[in-house]
Amino acid sequence: MTTVAIPAWNPQGLLPPIDVLNPTSVERSPYRVVLTDVMVRFATSPERRQILRGWLGYRAALHGMGLTDGFQWLDGSFLEQVETLENRPPQDMDVVTFLNSPAGFALTQQQIAALDNQAVKQAFRVDSYFVELNLPANELVERSAYWYSMWSHRRNQAWKGYLEINLNPAHDQQATDYLNQQDALGAQP
Repeated sequence: MTTVAIPAWNPQGLLPPIDVLNPTSVERSPYRVVLTDVMVRFATSPERRQILRGWLGYRAALHGMGLTDGFQWLDGSFLEQVETLENRPPQDMDVVTFLNSPAGFALTQQQIAALDNQAVKQAFRVDSYFVELNLPANELVERSAYWYSMWSHRRNQAWKGYLEINLNPAHDQQATDYLNQQDALGAQP
């Protein structure tokens, strides 16, 4: 999987949806990035680190259910320079998980309840949604287009970009270690 660097915020405090110097490039939103780059870029305040810890906890819950094959799209004010734009810290992270379920996989009632949007939001500060990658092609395209359209604009219709992260847990411990180091240093923006 090829990944790219997370682009700098544009003058509007948003991730740019495209490279303005090469607007037809394949390097565009959603930017496929590595987990540790998300930590380095966004773990700049105690509030942001708390949300990142919640997201890692959410990923661990998915991994604990055997859900490791897929990717996540990250969006919301967490990816924006919201401290400057709205004079407040981000409240949560928006996440759509695209996943391939293991063969024979079936959620228990307890797991279904644990993955409910409101339960996840309360436990992990993640506004969570799912798209199964084994849907019929037309349905998969329809759902992907919906999320792309939803997340390519702010409510004020400003274009923006967002990120894609592999669901594989290979780098989650390294990400947690980075957050611990930043907390120990008392890192501030």
